Amino acid sequence: MAEKIDYGLAAYVLGIVSIIFSIINPIAGLVVGIVGISIVKKEKSDIAKKGKKLSIIGTVLSIVFLVLTIVLFFFVKGTSTGVLPI
Repeated sequence: MAEKIDYGLAAYVLGIVSIIFSIINPIAGLVVGIVGISIVKKEKSDIAKKGKKLSIIGTVLSIVFLVLTIVLFFFVKGTSTGVLPI
């Protein structure tokens, strides 16, 4: 007999990983958060709801940090003189 996969627990873990990755690598955090949100649609348990919340938080944080990284990149690139200090 096949075992039932606990998608709620998987979404919970992916939500936590998404929050951690949003700080380290926003693109990876975004991908993991989206996967966590899509997995939780198959389950209605309490831990699945918590996992969905964590995945949404991780996805939003990833988007915020990604936009902040892009803005800071262009701000620093625009203010640099292109001359190396010697």
